[in-house]
Amino acid sequence: MQLPAAADWAWIPIVVWAAFAQTIRNAAQRTLVSGLGTLAATLVRFLYGLPFAAAWLALIYRFSPAETGLPAFNWTYGAWLFLGATAQLAATACLLAAMKQRNFIIGVTFSKTEVLQVGVFSTLFLHEWPSLLAAAAMVVATVGVVLLSLPRKIAPATMQWTGNAIWFGLASGALFALSSVGYRGAALQLPQTSPWLIGAWAVLLAQALQTALLGSWLALRQPGILTALAKTWRLSLVAGLMGALASIGWLTAVALRPAVDVRTLGLVEVLFSYLVSRQLFRESMTRNEMLGLLLVTAGVLVICAQL
Repeated sequence: MQLPAAADWAWIPIVVWAAFAQTIRNAAQRTLVSGLGTLAATLVRFLYGLPFAAAWLALIYRFSPAETGLPAFNWTYGAWLFLGATAQLAATACLLAAMKQRNFIIGVTFSKTEVLQVGVFSTLFLHEWPSLLAAAAMVVATVGVVLLSLPRKIAPATMQWTGNAIWFGLASGALFALSSVGYRGAALQLPQTSPWLIGAWAVLLAQALQTALLGSWLALRQPGILTALAKTWRLSLVAGLMGALASIGWLTAVALRPAVDVRTLGLVEVLFSYLVSRQLFRESMTRNEMLGLLLVTAGVLVICAQL
């Protein structure tokens, strides 16, 4: 059997790393929400991540002789990147709001309805159809997400999905799906550029835009919030660093692989969130949640089996 080339499988460890970094970032941001509020904690991820994004781009130019000059940016690239950046900004705020409503892992898993929506949006806007295996993985993993999201005590007469956590999570999933499609669309506009450089430039430009938009809004609405952000610099640096590393991973991966595959494999974040939930926040798991985790794991393995 012929082994896949490095270019075919390199996206897998990149996505796994991005999911791990994002889990740490989410945990740090969740701690900041109580003191700063949802939007300010969202700004932390972009503002404090910006220097790390710039450093990564500088390192690529410094140590990769093949990378010289600017990529062939165009207006279509800018439009796709704008969609990705603004959708990600709104999605992050919705995710943090969902976490504030319910326990850590449930807030994360509700946002993972993103996977099916990525499949729909990728087909509609990018004409990238998922393979049969990818579609199967999406369905299996989404069933796992639903099981993880079920209430722990269900009364048959009153069984219904209600509560702000659900709506914030669903909105987060839709916006993250649009964000992934936006970044994938931007990457496709630079076919002659390496995925490493595509990811680095996308993170830097997106986080600069996100910092400017959200920072300006907060400066006008909450004049003292920037001072408050400065006082929390230690934890904010952790959130910014891990957020930048996660974004670099995601945006490099979507330059290598369709967004459907990247976001389905990205569900390993749910597994990492489970470990954080158990070890850091001491949150227990029900049978439904354990079954959900097994199905998510199965979906992740199926998406990797495409190689």
